[in-house]
Amino acid sequence: MRLLIVGQLNGQLTTATRMAMERGARVAQAPSIESAVEELRSGHGADLLMVDVAQPIADLIEMLNAERIHVPIVACGIGTDAQAAVGAIRAGAKEYIPLPPDAELIAAVLAAVADESHQMIARDHAMKEVIALADQVAPSDASLLITGESGSGKEIIARHVHRKSSRKDRPLITVNCAAIPENLLESELFGHEKGAFTGAIARRVGKFEEADGGTLLLDEISEMDVRLQAKLLRAIQEREIDRVGGTKPIKVDIRILATSNRDLDKAVSDGSFREDLLYRLNVVNLKVPPLRERPEDILALASFFVDKYSVANNIPVRHISSIAEAALQRHPWKGNVRELENTLHRAVLLSTGEEITEDSIRLPDGSRVSESSSSIADVASQAARSAQIMSDPIVGRTVADMERDLILQTLSHCLGNRTHAANILGISIRTLRNKLKLYTEDGINVPSPGEARSVGA
Repeated sequence: MRLLIVGQLNGQLTTATRMAMERGARVAQAPSIESAVEELRSGHGADLLMVDVAQPIADLIEMLNAERIHVPIVACGIGTDAQAAVGAIRAGAKEYIPLPPDAELIAAVLAAVADESHQMIARDHAMKEVIALADQVAPSDASLLITGESGSGKEIIARHVHRKSSRKDRPLITVNCAAIPENLLESELFGHEKGAFTGAIARRVGKFEEADGGTLLLDEISEMDVRLQAKLLRAIQEREIDRVGGTKPIKVDIRILATSNRDLDKAVSDGSFREDLLYRLNVVNLKVPPLRERPEDILALASFFVDKYSVANNIPVRHISSIAEAALQRHPWKGNVRELENTLHRAVLLSTGEEITEDSIRLPDGSRVSESSSSIADVASQAARSAQIMSDPIVGRTVADMERDLILQTLSHCLGNRTHAANILGISIRTLRNKLKLYTEDGINVPSPGEARSVGA
């Protein structure tokens, strides 16, 4: 846990610093928001900022956003100044802590952002096998590839590996390759020198250098552009990187973990992923099974989420009724643990009796989980549509036409859901969106989210 304290507050933050250090946090201090940003630019990253409420918090957040530095901020002020607290929260702070600080409050804030808050819950044999393999390879420095469906818990496994490794006292730095625009990802990974490109107002240390001595997690690495994959391969092989605009290589000592929800062997065949990079990453593959293949985990996770969100919302903890438990176990959980967590959070808020009943277990559209199974008519209708698709003649048609029809029919099958369609097709969401943009420009009807494509369109 890396804590950066910004400001002075007449020495009151010294007490908060001591409490944080007693809880195992590594603490640094910056006298102003400018020096705090410079500290973060230089690669001395932080998991949490505790900022003097008298500092211009809105300006700090604007500066961090301009640098694409995402760190939660907690404002601190002497006493219980309600106006200052409201101003800090409106500016973008996550919380306000009155000073002098309370030891338990400091501990709660640190626990909320510490790695230990990502708890590993596994009761099913299938998941226990994955954890056993993770424990076996964690002490090594070997690169690991963690695969599985979206929401199945890949990042949780990655954090577990880091905690069990010899690098556990060093930072785990995460980069979401799918969330950062292609033209910015290189700078995010390798850093840049001042003036390297428009907007590079100062030198910025990248995630590779920030993770030096620790672990770098490349989340959804399958979304990385092929051209950048070549530079990543060199960094992994040589353990050195070049900042954008830099003139000399920089040595780094890191362990690489990578996750993907796609079939990377197929991506290699398609030419969207480098085979040599796959070999470098996939020394050991930890394949996380989807929740529907870990039935014993469903109720254990459900109970954990009920406790978590009851406490978070100051609501009495209720048990899940046996009928509700049965409904949870019948549901396919296409969104895996992430969908289950959202469903139980909603159930905690909707429950009014002494226990969480089946009526409270609802999907985002308000329907009950028990009503989500397809009816016989739905299954028959889908089978008829599938038969019609399979019977379409293909002789004399171009590959481009076939690809277009496959993409549009799959999107229609998914009722316009781009993410589901991309997963079924085995392509990235970026690739799918580019294809759909071309079809739209050609005047072809493309299903919007929530709708199927009309016949003959």
